[in-house]
Amino acid sequence: MFATRGELLEKIRLGEDSFLELKEVRFAGGKIRGPDQDNLADRLAAFANTAGGVLLLGVEDTRREVLGIPLDRLDAVETLVRQACEQSIKPALAPIIERLTLPDFAGKEQPVLRVEVARSMFVHQSPGGYLHRVGAAKQPIPPDQLARLFQQRSQSRLIRFDETPVLRADMAELAELLWRRFVPTQSADDDVTLLGKLAMAGQTDDGTWHPTVAGLLMGSERAVKYLPGALVQAVAYRGARIDTDDVAPYQLDAADITGPLDRQITQACAFVARNAFVAAAKLAQGGRADLPAFDALAVFEAITNAVAHRDYSIAGAKIRLRLFADRLEIYSPGMLPNTMTPESLRFRQSARNEALTSLLARCPVDDIGAPNHRSHIMDKRGEGVGIILDRSEKLSGRAPKYELMDNSELRLTIYAADGATSV
Repeated sequence: MFATRGELLEKIRLGEDSFLELKEVRFAGGKIRGPDQDNLADRLAAFANTAGGVLLLGVEDTRREVLGIPLDRLDAVETLVRQACEQSIKPALAPIIERLTLPDFAGKEQPVLRVEVARSMFVHQSPGGYLHRVGAAKQPIPPDQLARLFQQRSQSRLIRFDETPVLRADMAELAELLWRRFVPTQSADDDVTLLGKLAMAGQTDDGTWHPTVAGLLMGSERAVKYLPGALVQAVAYRGARIDTDDVAPYQLDAADITGPLDRQITQACAFVARNAFVAAAKLAQGGRADLPAFDALAVFEAITNAVAHRDYSIAGAKIRLRLFADRLEIYSPGMLPNTMTPESLRFRQSARNEALTSLLARCPVDDIGAPNHRSHIMDKRGEGVGIILDRSEKLSGRAPKYELMDNSELRLTIYAADGATSV
């Protein structure tokens, strides 16, 4: 980033932005008077938590003037930068530190330090807290955005959102009839210990136990009270588009599907089966036969993936199921985890919610309108996306389409079989 001399000079001329910080280095006697170690740490961590950037030491930011750093002080300034990265930032940063010269207003070359920080796969805490870069300023990351950032950057060893205790909920929210089904055998452990082992409950720093996100989603009837977006909002439309100007009702059916996630999957599949149009196929011996507009197994896999892998840290965001005459659209909140792309979904696996997927792997498959291809809802083979793509294309002649919408939502479109008409 701004690796050449010409690029650096042009950026200095334009001034600070999301990717550039200019800092004068001041001295008092033999010591560095400014910036101090904490100040540097905040700025470097903010770059790492956002999209990366360059800190240029030895350049005054207001006049955008190259002042330089005395040659005999370069070692001390570099040491200060390294100490800020190693001692004042958690986890520590390892930036690229480069010594170079740039011309001042008189054209004289002055030594400066160029410190480049890459966008990190971790979320870094500095003395000022968790900060990010907004234009030329560093600002605290809002709590909801911070939770998403931890999840997006796959900081799995430090935090998993589905294993996070929900402090507003007490343990009475977990219904024994729902959570006890996940206990494989008789155990001598008490209930709280069992729930902790299942990642359905977690302990806070003061020793108090609370249901986790996964615990509420799989072991409570009222998860939506604490996680407002933990539902499937399903709507069936009469035609191929939303036409609010039409005199006739444009919605055939609508439902907010709540409750434990395995039940949400079953009920969402039933919603599609109940409202999907019918395709008519010509028979070789003459006549016509009714065919489903959508492959039931593909619909089951699509809804399961949306429920299991969505980002539950986005407050209020819900799975949206939109059923039209010619297609089914499923919107799942959140970016794809790690470095996955819509094109790589068939070939790669990455679980955002490992506690949830582990629990769903213990839930038997209910009636989904198709022969059971496995005994439990989730598997570890990663065949779901292939089933969605292959079976849907075989039925309709059109490949389903995955699209990332505004880097915040994944949309899957499954096309109906040709000749679909209202039942």
